[in-house]
Amino acid sequence: MINVRDAMRRSADWQSDSLALVCGNRKLTYRESWERGVRFANAMFAMGLKSQDRIAVLEENSLQAADFLIAMAIGNFVRVPLYKRNAPEAHAHMIRNTDCRALVVDAGHLHEVENVKDLVPGLEYVIVRGADYEAWLASHSNVDPDPNIRLDDYYIIRHSGGTTGLPKGMGFSHRAWMSMQRDLIYRLPTIEQGDACLHVAPISHGSGYLFLPVWNAGGYNVLEPKFDAKRALKLLSEHGGYMFGVPTLISDLVEQAGSVDGSYEKLKAIVISGSSMLPQTALKAHAIFGDTLNQFYGQTEATPAVWMTSREWFREVVGSEPLVAAGRIAPYAQIEIRDDENRSVAAGGEGEIAIQVDGQISEIWNSPELTKQRIVDGWVLTGDIGRIDANGYLYLSDRKDDLIISGGFNIWPAELEMVIGNLPQVREVVVVRAPHDRFGETPAAVIVLHEGATLDASEVIQVCEQRLGKIKRPSIVEFRQQPLPRTPVGKLRRNEVRSSFWKGSTTTMRGS
Repeated sequence: MINVRDAMRRSADWQSDSLALVCGNRKLTYRESWERGVRFANAMFAMGLKSQDRIAVLEENSLQAADFLIAMAIGNFVRVPLYKRNAPEAHAHMIRNTDCRALVVDAGHLHEVENVKDLVPGLEYVIVRGADYEAWLASHSNVDPDPNIRLDDYYIIRHSGGTTGLPKGMGFSHRAWMSMQRDLIYRLPTIEQGDACLHVAPISHGSGYLFLPVWNAGGYNVLEPKFDAKRALKLLSEHGGYMFGVPTLISDLVEQAGSVDGSYEKLKAIVISGSSMLPQTALKAHAIFGDTLNQFYGQTEATPAVWMTSREWFREVVGSEPLVAAGRIAPYAQIEIRDDENRSVAAGGEGEIAIQVDGQISEIWNSPELTKQRIVDGWVLTGDIGRIDANGYLYLSDRKDDLIISGGFNIWPAELEMVIGNLPQVREVVVVRAPHDRFGETPAAVIVLHEGATLDASEVIQVCEQRLGKIKRPSIVEFRQQPLPRTPVGKLRRNEVRSSFWKGSTTTMRGS
């Protein structure tokens, strides 16, 4: 198997004068893009960084973001993407957890990490991409450093949540990432030289799944710094090709489609993941974009394990309900439904979903105990509850670990509960997922105050935004007079609280 750097370099050599990147009015060929990546990698080496050092990044989609992605492969560095709009403490945890020696940050996001070096003593360098970036980049060597790369060297560490509420690092080797990339395009229309891929979501995260396959096939990646539905529709009409999006993004496109002229004849595939999609949203999107819609399911640790093309999604299937399914089990993946004793359940039975794919992680970074809990005999235990029907469709019904997915963002109740629970007026608090018309799900905080204490919902929302960032603040705050329901041994009945927000629904999960 080939490593990421060698695959990208070979593609750059084969179509050196072909279009590789588009961002606004700027266009770069493969030769130009690769040279910028080489210069960035050499800048890292000049600072004293070494191959396999971890480098964090906080950025928007841009040519500079592509420089970073390419350079990390060239220098055999390990990239550690951070999440925009997170609070400084969350950024610091991710940097500290992975022992990053350097942080690269767009000037527009510098305020999010201003004091991060105080929080992370081991962080040696903060590289700010500002007005002098182009001159700085050009000052470094364009000679390929060509470090040795082993397939089991780490390529990227992506963070997901954990049962403690703190994000967990998921380290992918070159071998795992290339396997995942191969699996990702297995069910897609063939990516060919000259095909486009529109990135309206960050290439540092979900949309980045498509960057490498398009690059390696000789296509070009179109980078949009921010998502604007009308502009995205125009670009899809102009370039066609491929696009990744979470259900909320697709819903926004559907809402604006009637106000934008253009056809989507050149569009080959829209890849959707991040959370389940509401049937009515899916049907509207299918009416606009036709059979280009694809949905996949997996976890940060192991993906994609389930896939559904439009022809599998929007048809009548005896014994199945494709419109409410996550997809069908992919031909290369293994999925089992497990009971509480980690035993396979009978066909059609409900239980925890266990996944096994070639592109999965082998361990959770710096978390040996959690690794033992989540990866058992080579299987990734997802924490999602579901069932598989006789036709291979997978259905999700609940989440074992209480994760909230709001507009494609993972929100862990424990983080919010720790912040709210520290308010002196609060006696007890539980945060659960509640339905939301646009984002599918939203955090709902249910609070019991100490006797005689007063607290406004706005104060709760404000402190959560200050500590955890805007995307994690609860949009529902409910105060109760009676103690929260508990079991005879004193454990909180979280399911009972959650169910109060989902009356009339057969599940306690919802897509957007």
